[in-house]
Amino acid sequence: MNIGEVAERSGIPPKTIRYYEDIGLVRPQRSGNGYRAFRETDLHKLAFLGRARALGFSIEDCRNLLSLYEDETRESAQVKTIAEEHLRAIDDKIAQLQEMHETLSHLVEACHGDHRPDCPILKDLSGELKNLP
Repeated sequence: MNIGEVAERSGIPPKTIRYYEDIGLVRPQRSGNGYRAFRETDLHKLAFLGRARALGFSIEDCRNLLSLYEDETRESAQVKTIAEEHLRAIDDKIAQLQEMHETLSHLVEACHGDHRPDCPILKDLSGELKNLP
């Protein structure tokens, strides 16, 4: 398969596929004229990477997970450790987003949103307002 075909079948854009090739996550064969010749195994790797990225795994996590996927002697505990670390990072991000949401909600509620120039949102952004709940 050429890069266009594998992109269509995997749902991963050609630019991303070339990036994955540049960093060594996939290594398609090359034809005599230098064109990439993707195999079915490359397609499976790309689908794996696409799913891992959709779940938010970093490139380094993807590299480690792909290596474990290809290692039939792997222990599932290794995979679980990577997933648990990623889950903790997601939980931390959710907590940050909830805090941001609460703060911004309070600011929006405090802003009159009318013809007056006074705006608690701008005051907060400038550091003038420190005693909102």
